[in-house]
Amino acid sequence: MEQYILKTDKLTKIFGSHKTSDSISINVRKGAIYGLIGRNGAGKTTLMKMITGLSNPTSGSYSVKGYSGTELKNARRFVGSLIEAPGLYPDMTAFQNLKCKCLQCGIKDDERIMEVLSLVGLSGTGKKKTAKFSYGMKQRLGIAMSLIDRPELLVLDEPLNGLDPQGIHEFREMLLNLNQNGITLIISSHILDELAKIATDYGIIHKGRLVEETTAEELLARCESKVIIRTSGSEKAANILDRTSIRNFTVHDGTIEIHGHIDETGRINSALVSAGIVVDEIYVKSESLEDHYLRLTGGNES
Repeated sequence: MEQYILKTDKLTKIFGSHKTSDSISINVRKGAIYGLIGRNGAGKTTLMKMITGLSNPTSGSYSVKGYSGTELKNARRFVGSLIEAPGLYPDMTAFQNLKCKCLQCGIKDDERIMEVLSLVGLSGTGKKKTAKFSYGMKQRLGIAMSLIDRPELLVLDEPLNGLDPQGIHEFREMLLNLNQNGITLIISSHILDELAKIATDYGIIHKGRLVEETTAEELLARCESKVIIRTSGSEKAANILDRTSIRNFTVHDGTIEIHGHIDETGRINSALVSAGIVVDEIYVKSESLEDHYLRLTGGNES
């Protein structure tokens, strides 16, 4: 059985003299929640448009469920997407909007409409026109429309944008539910803490290029953990650390950061206290997804 539902091979898009996507090769496992990370203008949306057929690549190729080249037309029905704002009829209800989508897809069963409304949490909207929907409700309806034709892969561009904390929580639960119902998700987002709560895989894009592709498990193992020590005697403490064979550390403004040695905090603390150093704090700090991303892409560089 095909392990990957989507594979891209050196996908490139050039507008004029600018490469918005530069030889991007990603592998999306069937059943994954693939987080696509990158700052604005990194090339995330361009990549999503290419893999959903909304934009043709300048060069490179991709496959969906093993279909590639001229056979990709057979795979379009397996892919749903919400890229940018959903196209909704404001004077229609959620049901009526979905009915129009069903007619486009040749679907005559109204039960499918009720099913997707339930999946996205819009079953109770009744006769309410979409013009009066909140932003989050419109996003949900956009996803419902992309689900009508029973896709196996759903591509969502910044779906958490503009949502309040409660809306983000509800949206996250909805995405997890969709994934548990067998749908592979590709989600771009700059809200990295939220993405880290659901993603199983990551692709990090910077200046149009893929700089890292990893699983959540690999990333957790790779994210650097540090021992943080706060003390007014940081210079003296540094000398003690040198004598205890701990040398991979930095000292700045009364704070010592030791790279690694996270299982030796007791020994480190004991050595410092024995030398008469008052340790105000000692704890282990694990690198977050945001920390890792910033380190990988050069922090605040443009």
